[in-house]
Amino acid sequence: MADEPAMPDRDGGLVRIRIDFAYDGTDFSGWAKQPGRRTVQGVLTDVLALHGPGGRPPVKLVVAGRTDTGVHAVNQVAHLEVVEFPDDADDLDRLVGRWNRMLPPDIRVFAARRVPVAFDARFSALRRHYAYRVTDHPFGALPLQRRDTLGWFRPLDDGLLNAASALLVGEHDFVAFCRRREGATTIRELQRLDWTRLPDGVLVARVSADAFCHSMVRSLIGALLAVGEGRQPIEWPASLLRATTRPGTVTVAPPHGLTLLGVDYPPDDELASRAERTRNLRQLQVDD
Repeated sequence: MADEPAMPDRDGGLVRIRIDFAYDGTDFSGWAKQPGRRTVQGVLTDVLALHGPGGRPPVKLVVAGRTDTGVHAVNQVAHLEVVEFPDDADDLDRLVGRWNRMLPPDIRVFAARRVPVAFDARFSALRRHYAYRVTDHPFGALPLQRRDTLGWFRPLDDGLLNAASALLVGEHDFVAFCRRREGATTIRELQRLDWTRLPDGVLVARVSADAFCHSMVRSLIGALLAVGEGRQPIEWPASLLRATTRPGTVTVAPPHGLTLLGVDYPPDDELASRAERTRNLRQLQVDD
């Protein structure tokens, strides 16, 4: 997804609001509002427009990370601007409660607060955290896990998954793992990528980066699963970092196993500088 400018500051006393919310992405066509499609942004914006403070709809809803169709979030962040916003905690609780009564059960808002005008949900973010859940049990995912856990019907080796993942951590050009968009960089700093097997046998990949390009997490998972089941050597995913275009050998893992866990932000006095740095397309630094 191409980088886009944050919502500009406006005159007229508009207040910038941060909202924290969660959703089950199963029945949504992703985050971004689309004509004739049920999307998270569309449903949330409609409720805020009808039941928001200030007597007018939000100017725009800007999200930290635009998720694809079927991807979930347990702590997504967005910002918007309104004419006025309650300062009293009881009034604020009533407002959030009103939103949740009007929202469908697959979206919940659990926090809303006034933030500095420099806060930008997307460009001020320091890093984003995702989890991908997969089970290699012979019968697949349990019924109550079917919406957020991929059933993989071949055994996966935890050691192979972690060994291959460790070689991908760092700042690289991830063009091999991204669906490239015009004007958008594919250089990212992958800060964490590791796997843990839970007591119930589910494997959870934890993935953190300063930002992700389109399909990056699911492409990384798809490549690593090929290693985990023994079809590719440990070094294969990292070898793709030398590619200059996206190869046809990388499979994108299904979306329903992916969940946005949260987004980190700097202190308020660093919000503006962080947003400015993020907007500047980065060049990969090569050691002499």
